Formats: sequence, structure tokens, C-alpha cells
Amino acid sequence: MLRGFLVLVVFFLLGEALRVMAGLPVSGGVLGMIMVTFTLMLRGKVSDELAEASRGLISVLVLLITPGVVGVFFIVDQFTGYWTTVVVALVVGTLLSVFTTLVLMKKAAGTAEDGGDHD
Repeated sequence: MLRGFLVLVVFFLLGEALRVMAGLPVSGGVLGMIMVTFTLMLRGKVSDELAEASRGLISVLVLLITPGVVGVFFIVDQFTGYWTTVVVALVVGTLLSVFTTLVLMKKAAGTAEDGGDHD
């Protein structure tokens, strides 16, 4: 499990380094997760250590997201005049993520059904 966390931390640090060097307005964590996703796609599999570490993080995902959400309350005055844009971005982003999840789940379920025997 520690090796899995190490892999995640290394990709986070790589994403953070890329963000700083390129001056991108995206968090290092997001860039790191994009890099780990492409790496896993190239490898074609996920190691047991990484899968175990990821399962542990998914169970506390709300705790990982909460600081960013709470931080918005401290800069709420900067959104004056932009609420329509913020609401549209949230709605469109939510719909896109739900649609993407639906497509991926249908594809994964189709792959599982084509895989053969089921219990």
C-alpha cells in the first residue's frame, strides 16, 4: 500500500512541477492524475499496490474535496457579478461528468458482458 501512495505522491509532485514550470492555471493534483491516467493507459494495467492505495483514498474522498469547497467561502466576494457564469459552469461540468461516467460505465459493462462467464 505504501508503494501505491508513493506512486500517487510522485505523480502529484510531477503535476505540481509541471504547473509551476508551465505557469498553468490548473492544480498540480489534476495534472498529476491526468499523467497517472495516461501512464496506466499505456501500461494497460493497474498494480495491486496502486489499486489498494486508491481504494483507501476513495473511501475518504469527501475529506479530500472539502478543503477546496470550504476555501470558496473565503473568496466569495470575488464572485460578485459572476454568479451566472459560476452556476452555468457548475451545471455544465456536472452534466458532462455524469455523461462521461455513464458512457464509461456502459463501455465497462459491455466489456464485462463480452468477457464470458458470470457468477
